Amino acid sequence: MSRRTLALVAAFTVSFIYALNHTIAKGLMPVYVGSFGLILIRVLGAAILFWITSIFTPKEKIDPKDWPRIVLCTCLGMVINMLMFFWGLELSTPINSSVLITISPILIFILSAFYLKEKITFKRAAGIFLGFAGALGLILFGAEVRSDAPNIPLGNFFFVINAISYAGYLVMVKSLTPKYHPVTLMKWFFLFAVIINFPISIWEFKEVQWSSLPFDAIWKIIFVIVGTTFMTYLLNVFALKTLKASTIGSFIYLQPLLAIIFAMLLGVDQLNAVKIIAAICVFTGVYLVTSSPKKKLG
Repeated sequence: MSRRTLALVAAFTVSFIYALNHTIAKGLMPVYVGSFGLILIRVLGAAILFWITSIFTPKEKIDPKDWPRIVLCTCLGMVINMLMFFWGLELSTPINSSVLITISPILIFILSAFYLKEKITFKRAAGIFLGFAGALGLILFGAEVRSDAPNIPLGNFFFVINAISYAGYLVMVKSLTPKYHPVTLMKWFFLFAVIINFPISIWEFKEVQWSSLPFDAIWKIIFVIVGTTFMTYLLNVFALKTLKASTIGSFIYLQPLLAIIFAMLLGVDQLNAVKIIAAICVFTGVYLVTSSPKKKLG
């Protein structure tokens, strides 16, 4: 199997795990743990796993000039990204989160246009408009009466912030992936993530009733730590060694389809007209932004 094929498999696996996470993580909050408390559990567990794994990987010294970028990647990918996603998921629904995360490829392109001077065409500009129109539609008109989703518009807004942060992370981490082993990057990312997230999330972490957690909550926490965090971040960095950030971003398109099927099979969410129209706008916008321009003949 070629390195590119392995990278594509890794990117698909990441999207599959994330698609399941929209519903699985929702089942933890706020009954067993608050959104911020779950963040500390997530980054602390992942940090321990990555530092243990680093024992069995080549030892690498970080170039001093790369430390600021490592801290920035941590803030984008392991602090803002996670806080906004889980806070949004506590307030909103799994289908909303899976639809809104698909604006990440649009945001990656916008950041690449400014950061990497990629050209913005009329078609791509139209795609950006459509994508954000769909996201805005969910924020403004996606409210439902649900006991487990107390503030859907605000939660949807947090999902957009989450998508912006994740897009920034993928763009910024790309220059680090050729220089370091994935585990080397992840162990430092998550160590800094624990330090930065600690004062924000320790209060909800301390409220978790560990001795009375049922098995249903325990396996979901393990999934969030091992699957949604350890495996996805490791596989993403591995894939970025071979694939472009925009290619990785394109796999996000799979998340809504998989997440919607999973959520509806479990009966924890349902489709409605607003979600369908918003999804069509977002998917069309993403297609216009990420599709390759046609080459002129002659």
